[in-house]
Amino acid sequence: MSFFKRIFSSEKKETLDKGLEKSKTNFFSKLTKAVAGKSKVDDEVLDNLEEILVASDVGVNTTLKIITRIESRVASDKYMGIEELNQILREEIAALLSETNSGEGTEFIIPIQTKPYVLMVVGVNGVGKTTTIGKLAYQFKKQGYNVVLGAADTFRAAAIDQLQIWADRVGVPIVRQDMGSDPASVAFDTLQSAVAQNADIVIIDTAGRLHNKINLMNELTKVKRVMQKVVGDAPHDVLLVLDGSTGQNAFEQAKQFTAATEVTCLAVTKLDGTAKGGVVIGISDQFQIPVKYIGVGEGIEDLQVFNKYEFVDSFFK
Repeated sequence: MSFFKRIFSSEKKETLDKGLEKSKTNFFSKLTKAVAGKSKVDDEVLDNLEEILVASDVGVNTTLKIITRIESRVASDKYMGIEELNQILREEIAALLSETNSGEGTEFIIPIQTKPYVLMVVGVNGVGKTTTIGKLAYQFKKQGYNVVLGAADTFRAAAIDQLQIWADRVGVPIVRQDMGSDPASVAFDTLQSAVAQNADIVIIDTAGRLHNKINLMNELTKVKRVMQKVVGDAPHDVLLVLDGSTGQNAFEQAKQFTAATEVTCLAVTKLDGTAKGGVVIGISDQFQIPVKYIGVGEGIEDLQVFNKYEFVDSFFK
């Protein structure tokens, strides 16, 4: 049981538990029916568990990995009671997430000493991209970092205005131009401003249209290239924001964006409004990209650093 030692504060853990309530309830109501009348984990239980994991949007390939791991445990233990299945599930899924270095963090800190640390954020419209940026800015500022935002999603006036609202709310500077401006120009100006202000962190919002992948790829490549004229190794991370409530559609978005640009980390939002929380496990495993942040509520404090032990403990509690 020490494998799942308490890492988060009780308040933070309570928020996570509440945010994953729908996913957990959905999963366990199905699991309870699947093991009704059973005293041990047999082939029928494993077949039912496979169906439940797939239905929870863990994904077929990841589900098969989990089932194979559990089959191996059953074979080595010779006999495994139903009451042990939950603990085994928790351990094997946490181990699977460990393979992508996913969920090691506990606090909002920047991973490198370089100043400024440049984070480029990508994702389709409507997934909570701008809100995630605002909440990240809030959390980083709370940690004592100087943060600058760049409104390089110039395709939509609403995106620029929404980011301005967040900048005002959090109390951080924002660099913006008019709708239709060159996104790379905004990114360039943002980094120049950040360097001049000796900022610690720069978060760049980018356009989220996917109807033409080639155009998106070219645009993001240009933004990167122009940023590197100011900060040679920028961006230090490319964060893809995905809406967890869309389930399998989130997989498709991850597929499209990882083809268009080099994504280094993920944020999965809106987990509180869905029973599809398993998507976090599947996306992390299938794309071998670490999940860095999860959204488990609408409040400004409800964006959390993803920790696999706390997540799995809440999901399979």
